[in-house]
Amino acid sequence: MIFASDLDRTIIYSTRAVEELGGPNIIELKPVERRDGMWMAYMTEPSYQALTELSRSSLFVPVTTRTTEQFKRFVIFDESIHLPYAITTNGAVIMYQGKPLPEWDDHISKAIDEESTVPEELRSAIRREGIELNGRLKQVGNLFFYYILDCFPTIDEIAMLRALAAQLGWRISLQGRKLYCLPSAIRKGAALEFICHREQKKAIAGAGDSILDMDFLEICQHRLVPGHGELAKMSDTEGLTFTNQTGVQAGEEILQIFLKLLKG
Repeated sequence: MIFASDLDRTIIYSTRAVEELGGPNIIELKPVERRDGMWMAYMTEPSYQALTELSRSSLFVPVTTRTTEQFKRFVIFDESIHLPYAITTNGAVIMYQGKPLPEWDDHISKAIDEESTVPEELRSAIRREGIELNGRLKQVGNLFFYYILDCFPTIDEIAMLRALAAQLGWRISLQGRKLYCLPSAIRKGAALEFICHREQKKAIAGAGDSILDMDFLEICQHRLVPGHGELAKMSDTEGLTFTNQTGVQAGEEILQIFLKLLKG
């Protein structure tokens, strides 16, 4: 059995997310991410125990938009919970036994070359259309880029951006203040399908909070979404199961449901 889950704001919560989404004042949190000697993100203690049990009894695959380097800040996946696979960089990278999987790297590189223009061509096309994206531009290797916006494009501009990107083999996703520009081949769902085929196992259940998670949730038999998630605000939520809890306790609820499905 394969269980797959997004990390941030799904089963793991930064200090900011804990404060923003709220929760009981008295709750034991386990630190799970360390950066520059400081703890940055947490799970509830029952969440951690459930994830430990799940990873021992099934194939658990974390799925994240984070880069591989950012993913490595989660100390639990190095010190206590050892996972064969991890999907990082929004599906552009599959980690296997701690290293990028060469055959997936080759597949992604070839698909991007065949299906998508170079990033600068997309950015030039956006400028020619007169769409101003005010904010910081971040390039993720030679894979994709995103803007941390100071102000938001209009609904019409977003529609125009999506249409323009599609013509050039790209797709657009607005996640909070971040506007992602991704080659069409880079998808979390495609990476998870590759792992399922490689292991000859089915994805029993998946969990995620954002639109970027939807394509991998679609190949899972059970699709869980935290009650506070972006997906919970969509008009079409058919096939999705929402948690009763929000915030860090939603992550606990998701992992408990995973365990119930595992035990049948």
